[in-house]
Amino acid sequence: MTDPTTAAPDLPGADARLALLTDWAAATLGTHELTIAPASADASFRRYFRLTATAAAKLAPGARTLIAMDAPPAKEDSRPFVHVAALLRAAGVHAPEVLAADLDRGFLLLTDLGDRTYLAHLDAARAPALYADAIDALILWQLASRDGELAAYDEPLLQRELDLFPDWYIGKHLGVTLAPAQHEVLAGAFRLVLANNLAQPRVFVHRDYHSRNLMVSQPNPGVLDFQDAVHGPITYDLVSLLRDAYIAWDEPLQIDWAVRYWERARRAGLPVAPDFADFWRDFEWMGVQRQLKVLGIFARLAHRDGKTGYLADMPRVMAYLRGACQRYSALRPLCGLLDDLEDRPPAVGCTF
Repeated sequence: MTDPTTAAPDLPGADARLALLTDWAAATLGTHELTIAPASADASFRRYFRLTATAAAKLAPGARTLIAMDAPPAKEDSRPFVHVAALLRAAGVHAPEVLAADLDRGFLLLTDLGDRTYLAHLDAARAPALYADAIDALILWQLASRDGELAAYDEPLLQRELDLFPDWYIGKHLGVTLAPAQHEVLAGAFRLVLANNLAQPRVFVHRDYHSRNLMVSQPNPGVLDFQDAVHGPITYDLVSLLRDAYIAWDEPLQIDWAVRYWERARRAGLPVAPDFADFWRDFEWMGVQRQLKVLGIFARLAHRDGKTGYLADMPRVMAYLRGACQRYSALRPLCGLLDDLEDRPPAVGCTF
């Protein structure tokens, strides 16, 4: 979800690449007695396969399976994946270990974190413990932050992400061309949101820290899909976690979990706002940036790449966005614009 330029159409020659990947894995493991099956895919050109081989123990003692990653070098650079995996593991976060790599061909062998996603296991009974573990891991990740290690989540990148909303959600999904007054409302909202985002303390940011990328594992959680990590606003990953595009919780639960994060972060010495009310405001405004971006990405995945399943998740993301815009007077013109674009009766106070 994080990369604003790539997609995941069927790859010409994908079967040929799978044969090359299989041969490379067999040579690396020293055996052709292995089975290979699809493990998962994401919204990029990367593909993942689960290997079962008795020789897996050669690289990972005790392992019964490994993950083979195929990332075509013409489309994907695997070096950030390798780099961020090492950063996460050094921070004490349970990320895959890179056991072998052929970066010229885009092949990696990784330890297997299993197939039990948070999304598949979250319910009212299990959520508190799972989120507590995810918050603890997030704090470890943020405590490892240092300047110069990851690309900056700076104004140009945040702006490019915001621009996905008018380009893909408004232009392609709604089929609307903004009038000058509407364009100015959107531009004004973008300026306000960016000013807040850029004023926040900066830490390592996973950038997609949510229920599809967190695995129920030992230790818990296992963390995946981290290759687009950056150095940016401290609330970003917590927004990804608690205002998840794929599962929603009542706001009192979101606030409770956010308070628990804030308390632990303060004790750990992370630079969160000393007053929770200020932290929560930053959280919500960071959420507006992410939700606008995600709506644009989901529209692009549906209309450009044929991945229409993401359309079902749009109302959840839009509900987060509308809720935040209604709570802050400076963002109510954006709420009014959303109502106008979708021909809805304006919410109380939401006019532009």
